[in-house]
Amino acid sequence: MPDTPDTPTRRVGSTYRVQVGPGFDLDTTAGLAGYLADLGVTHLYSAPLLTATPGSQHGYDVVDHRAVNPELGGEAARVRLVRALRAVGLGLVVDIVPNHAGVARPAANPAWWDVLRRGRGSAYARWFDIDWDRGRLLLPVLADTPDALDDLTIADGELRYHEHRFPIADGTGDGSPRQVHDRQHYELVSWRRGDRELTYRRFFAVADLAGLRVEDPEVFAATHAEILRWAAAGEVDGIRVDHPDGLRDPAGYLARLRAAAPQAWLLVEKILEYGEELPDWPVDGTTGYDALAAVGGLFVDGAAEADFTALDARLTGRHTSWQDLTHDTKLEAATRLLAAELTRLAALAPELAPDSARAALAELAACFPVYRGYPPHGARHLAAARAEAGRRRPDLAPALDAVTRRLRDPDDELGVRFPQLSGAVMAKGVEDTAYYRWSRFVALNEVGGSPAHFGTPPAEFHRFAAARQVRWPAAMTTLSTHDTKRGEDVRARLAVLSELPGRWAERVARWTAAAPLPDPAFAHLLWQTAVGAWPIERERLHAYAEKAAREASVATSWADPDAGFERAMHALVDRMYDDAELHAELTAFAAEITPAGWSNSLGQKLVQLAMPGVPDTYQGTELWDNSLVDPDNRRPVDFGVRREKLARLDAGARPAVDASGAAKLLVVSRTLRLRRDHPELFAGYRPVPAHGPAAAPVVAIDRGASDRGG
Repeated sequence: MPDTPDTPTRRVGSTYRVQVGPGFDLDTTAGLAGYLADLGVTHLYSAPLLTATPGSQHGYDVVDHRAVNPELGGEAARVRLVRALRAVGLGLVVDIVPNHAGVARPAANPAWWDVLRRGRGSAYARWFDIDWDRGRLLLPVLADTPDALDDLTIADGELRYHEHRFPIADGTGDGSPRQVHDRQHYELVSWRRGDRELTYRRFFAVADLAGLRVEDPEVFAATHAEILRWAAAGEVDGIRVDHPDGLRDPAGYLARLRAAAPQAWLLVEKILEYGEELPDWPVDGTTGYDALAAVGGLFVDGAAEADFTALDARLTGRHTSWQDLTHDTKLEAATRLLAAELTRLAALAPELAPDSARAALAELAACFPVYRGYPPHGARHLAAARAEAGRRRPDLAPALDAVTRRLRDPDDELGVRFPQLSGAVMAKGVEDTAYYRWSRFVALNEVGGSPAHFGTPPAEFHRFAAARQVRWPAAMTTLSTHDTKRGEDVRARLAVLSELPGRWAERVARWTAAAPLPDPAFAHLLWQTAVGAWPIERERLHAYAEKAAREASVATSWADPDAGFERAMHALVDRMYDDAELHAELTAFAAEITPAGWSNSLGQKLVQLAMPGVPDTYQGTELWDNSLVDPDNRRPVDFGVRREKLARLDAGARPAVDASGAAKLLVVSRTLRLRRDHPELFAGYRPVPAHGPAAAPVVAIDRGASDRGG
């Protein structure tokens, strides 16, 4: 769109993601404006800005849609940020969260508080996706003990359970705390019971995030008014929509949002499976996980797949099928983590016995090949799921047929709600479970990736990029986000292992024999992660190991931690630092592959920044960054160091490819500046053929080429 005074938006050429939060507020963020302009980006891309649960470090738990989070500095700080950005020619892209709201602290969320107090009679009852027909609103906050309700108290006209506060409905406050509790529109229950019987839609399995009904025009208007006010005033140029797959009607929602913000750069956090196309929505594209997978795969040697498969079998003592593993983890997610959602869905099929309905729906979700189906390909995906479910569970054929018939009807409530379950099952079963169990080669275990596809051949990348240039030229590209399992430079170093599979197999076999762990697959994941991030502070690796092991949910889990296994796991981490021989070998091996990892990092960064799309740089990754999974990748960034290094480069310093990271900063800043100052050089896409004995892995492109090949 033209960048003229009559147009309230600025063309988004590139973005820089900042994790705005209580420890890095809007005024601090405003102080980055000059640096970001010097770096070459056109827009700051912020984490959510609306009022979140007090103390929230991420902002995805909005509790009040009417105002900027006071812990970020409030509205006045937002205005100062916009002015600071405008002063140096930058714009703003904001993250919004339409799917859910924070309810961990009810008193902080006025709408939720009113629903708890007034029940179905609340003016906000329609805001939340609550199944009122099943009785009182269940709140899973109690300890899993039979006498937990004995700890209830009444204070200041509220019902209290330890630090938790709840409202008391008018005229129901007389009697003992237990008697008062029994008169409320809500019922406090064990967190374990909540997982089975919850009566409101959650974000995945997080009971502290309650689903919003933004398909209701009034709810949409109330929850989007502030964001849309900024857009109308020209203070926001782009909107990133969090988790659209969770919505009842993503296409309808996005059409309404586009109509309300017609000139905004509109992105969706839509995870596409390998080969899946983005639906024809009125958006500019995705947040770039498809690009992440394609770019990262270029630096993985596909010829090593058989070696890593054999190594995995030797280390674990079994052959693991990715298809079978993900089916099983998705089925676990459907029947355990998301049991409450499955129960609600099965109740919509009263023509079947409850157990049959649950089993059929769970099996279909476990076999569904993508997050959720959308026209025109949704019917194809459903057919594929039915065929695979029938192969695995022929005993369920009648129930599968009955359910599938109903899922084909777009007006059937069962068909409307099933996609919300299938998306959550995919996310929890694959991203948050299978990625921690499948340790064949963890550089590929990334959001939007496909670990079963070992690398990206150059010809495949060119097809992907050329199609992207035609269909989604303004979609985002990225290599790191707050949701990636490992940072881009960790994955780039791990990609080196694919070029020396024999040496890696010998080394990791010796290490796992010297320091065994009861779960050998997890041990392999942990050794790969350590090598990819080394040197890493001990406490960071301990924190990662605990989260990863509990997510894998094999030898330990979040719900039922196994103290014995976790002691052994932490002892293994300590041995990496305290066992002189292991420490020396790990350090030497990591140092040996680090220069090649740096080379990979520079290459993948250049491809990501130059390929079709709008490139994003995640905070801090303009230098080497060995971050792991959240919250590790939200660690504070030293922007002073980055400013200083950029100033030296601009003064003529010649960076070496070394630990300083200045070489990466040079690649990032010069490419971003070129894109900003000469967008005409990035208006087309044409592969440039390479010749000679080393031509096979070469990726060369001409971005200035026109559609006519000129």
